[in-house]
Amino acid sequence: MRVCMAVLAVLAGLALPAVTPSPAWAAPSPPTAYVANINSNNVSVINTSTNTVTTTIAVGNSPFGVATTPDGKHAYVTNQGSGNVSVIDTATNTITATVTVGGGPSGVAITPNGTRAYVANGSGTVSVIDTATNTVITTVTIGAGTGPEGVAITPDGTRVYVSNFGSNHVSVIDTATNTVTATVTVGSNPRGVAITPDGTRAYVTNWGSGSNSVSVIDTATNTVTATVPVGTQPFGVAITPNGTRAYVTNPGSGDVSVIDTATNTVTATVTFGNNPAGVAITSDGTRAYVTDNGGTMVFVIDTATNTVTATVALNNNSPLGIAITPAVLAPSLTIAKSHTGNFTPGRVGVYTITVGNNGSAPTDGTTVTVHDTLPPQLTATSLTGSGWRCTRSTLTCTRSNVLAAGSSYPPITLRVRVARTATGTVTNTATVTGGGDTTTHTATDPTVIDPDPWYHPNHDHGWWW
Repeated sequence: MRVCMAVLAVLAGLALPAVTPSPAWAAPSPPTAYVANINSNNVSVINTSTNTVTTTIAVGNSPFGVATTPDGKHAYVTNQGSGNVSVIDTATNTITATVTVGGGPSGVAITPNGTRAYVANGSGTVSVIDTATNTVITTVTIGAGTGPEGVAITPDGTRVYVSNFGSNHVSVIDTATNTVTATVTVGSNPRGVAITPDGTRAYVTNWGSGSNSVSVIDTATNTVTATVPVGTQPFGVAITPNGTRAYVTNPGSGDVSVIDTATNTVTATVTFGNNPAGVAITSDGTRAYVTDNGGTMVFVIDTATNTVTATVALNNNSPLGIAITPAVLAPSLTIAKSHTGNFTPGRVGVYTITVGNNGSAPTDGTTVTVHDTLPPQLTATSLTGSGWRCTRSTLTCTRSNVLAAGSSYPPITLRVRVARTATGTVTNTATVTGGGDTTTHTATDPTVIDPDPWYHPNHDHGWWW
């Protein structure tokens, strides 16, 4: 039974600070790799931060291809032996739906907006799944004997490129009409297909005897503009997020060819001595994950050096398709509160409140709210900040302009009057919420109140000046 590629789913002061701010840039959640094990009827889940298997999920018979949604919340797995697709909830790693498709499903890809999954069926069709309902809404006929296998979608979501193993060509589907609008002749037995991030070129692996090459298609004209010799029986292909390199697995020669997409020449070869098949690249472009279809391993390539830096033991037979969830990009607000020196009874003290974003994405334009809670010994006299809408009576400031990752809003200045009877240490607290960050962040500022030598207690009449 022939194997298929799994399409890559592709797709940062004042004295006495109250709280040490978070680092200037917080890394996104570590991506997770989903690996289809064809002979074990399950999917291995790999934490790419530790390169360890965290769980194994039973799916249908002979799982081949894997694709993850752009938000990373679901993985779609084609089961060639059972003619269906398993939908995995990546938060719980459980199957939430099983979708019946055409015969012998292999490659799968998700549209950039996450609303459709396109599944290549070896029986000669492509099934289009509505990901909201997980039902097949239409079937595109490619033709008997064509053997659709690999699938890739342009970054703008307008076209689907399907490699046809049995007819030596690539079909181009218009996603608006779900009809074939072009057919491109490539090498013998095309299998894997991947599209550059700018959408200008499609790279197709030609597995058949005598080919051992990659066809480069100009997507504007749907013509082959280059043919790149690679290793033996090229199978899977994935392109780095910056579009500069294509990684091609060659199970026949046990290696991976690295293509410079500017010159369309092989600039490096990574040797395994095994049976490399599926390939996926992390969203930061630093690592390529390659399945060993002849064994039980996944190899990790450092794309800076093009060397294998880690292996992941799956304890499952014949890993094939692989997809990696995208890094989850989200804002993460920070709040810091500070003051200068000690406060004095009967006088004015000043706090500075600074809100930043140390997440991996800008805020989403919804309201960011800062709320301050003063101890009873302190009374607010003013609350101001450039661009902030502040209300002194509620000690609340708001704004909604987008804050870039790694940036801060202008500070808020809170002036307070210290009670004449205040002594010791008091604590001021401020919180920030909103902007697309679902967490409430808190800053506290312990403040020492020193007695004023000009004030003197009088046991009969209280304080006197």
